[in-house]
Amino acid sequence: MNKQPEITDKTRQTFINVFCDLYSQKPIEKITIQEIANQSGYNRSTFYQYYTDIYELLDSVEERVFKSINEEMASREFSTHTFQDALQCLENAEEISVLKALLGDYGTVHFVERLKREIPFERLIVDFPTNDALAPYIIEFYISTLISMFRLWIRNGKDLSSEELVKLVDSLFSNGITPYHIFGTVNPRRPDSNKKEEDEEKENENEGL
Repeated sequence: MNKQPEITDKTRQTFINVFCDLYSQKPIEKITIQEIANQSGYNRSTFYQYYTDIYELLDSVEERVFKSINEEMASREFSTHTFQDALQCLENAEEISVLKALLGDYGTVHFVERLKREIPFERLIVDFPTNDALAPYIIEFYISTLISMFRLWIRNGKDLSSEELVKLVDSLFSNGITPYHIFGTVNPRRPDSNKKEEDEEKENENEGL
């Protein structure tokens, strides 16, 4: 007797959720099928009805992410704002929680490299001179920086709004890190922080007189 589709999908999703939770905590070599089965509430034989091993599970998870990203890209028209477009493609992907695990501390370089290829950043850059000898290096720098920023953002629980992140990235690419006084004297989210510190210093000086 064939399984009902909804039962099959629910079981598969349970395996995926448990795997991604474990994958965000430790490398894939440390994850066992028995562990996934136990935490999913199924036995090992049920797992093998869906996947031959953990690596096939990982492959299927990655494929779902890329399918979701490609569908998001196909459903929208890109503007001239490259990072915002790329960010929205990633953020709107149905598998954002899975993407968080794949881009975590134990994710593979292979996945990141494929992500670079799947999102055609160079196509998003209007009038970019792709025949220039420097183009591959500029594109690599741009893409690697964007992905690293996105990884940190989701790892930090999206502590910035997407608009703030886009604004920060734009500023860094346009002006570098100098405006941010990287030693902590300026907080870009709190422009009044310096004034507050100066007022406190003056108050302390007055008390000492």
